[in-house]
Amino acid sequence: MQMLMPEPQIFVERTLALIKPDVIDKEEEIEDLILRSGFLIIQKRKLQLSPEQCSNFYADQYGKLFFPNLTAYMSSGPLVAMVLARHCAVSYWKELLGPSNSIRARRTHPHSLRAIYGTDDLRNALHGSLSISSAEREIRFMFPEVILEPIPAGQNARDYLNLYVKPTLLSGLTALCKEKPADPMPLKAKIQEETTLCSRTPSFGAVKQREQVEKRPDEDRRVPLLCKLGFSCLCLPLFLQH
Repeated sequence: MQMLMPEPQIFVERTLALIKPDVIDKEEEIEDLILRSGFLIIQKRKLQLSPEQCSNFYADQYGKLFFPNLTAYMSSGPLVAMVLARHCAVSYWKELLGPSNSIRARRTHPHSLRAIYGTDDLRNALHGSLSISSAEREIRFMFPEVILEPIPAGQNARDYLNLYVKPTLLSGLTALCKEKPADPMPLKAKIQEETTLCSRTPSFGAVKQREQVEKRPDEDRRVPLLCKLGFSCLCLPLFLQH
């Protein structure tokens, strides 16, 4: 019976979440809701912003009537900044937050976080990035040490692997195959261990049988060398196909 392995999850999108000063006492409760909603908390810090820092963070709101009250509110006490990750993190976090006006959120989205924890349009408990680009800017603001780089996917990822990873891997494996070990005893024990594993693995037995029949010189050299390097024999048929 073949065991089905779960597909690996790669979180390629991140967003910024802020627990604002008036609900800082609900930090653990809110974090638990975040985790149960499928997010990972990649980074977290507690800090208090000055009015000037708040003005820089909300620079896109500068000139609006509520701007002085907003900066005063956000600098009134400590807050918690978090980097959240999951598939479509920005849109899912905005959906979980609900409308920015907590009064309206209680009417239209009563189960949203701002409806539950917020007070009004200004004191709405939580912040979320509006877009991927604003998330990158806000994460850099709150976590200046973070390195944000685009993660290749699809054809771009395959091109990157073919151009950079595979040649380096092949070069390294070739160099290791040519290297003579200084102390052969640990290597001998490793070879014996791998040989025992190989003898119990049907897929490797098929490879050995093919070697005996066809006697391919290249494969005859690669199989024992890879075993010496510590490769599990379960992976050898995949390696020999390339």
